[in-house]
Amino acid sequence: MQSQNPLIADFVKLANSAAGTFAGMTREARESARERVKETFGGMDFVSREEFDAVKAMASKAREENETLADRITALEARIGGG
Repeated sequence: MQSQNPLIADFVKLANSAAGTFAGMTREARESARERVKETFGGMDFVSREEFDAVKAMASKAREENETLADRITALEARIGGG
């Protein structure tokens, strides 16, 4: 049942307009914040998880090879020194 009172009808229209405006402002603020975050982090060089894991595996392998070579050098030095 619709109200015949024009004051109430005007108030309802005003409330609906305010709600729509508030929703628009909220959406605009969210988009603005999202853009600021993109600008802030856009200049930074981030790597993907896959790239990080690949480099981590390469570093681990290089460390193991380095330890192996150090052991071989120690053994060779012992043979030369004791020889």
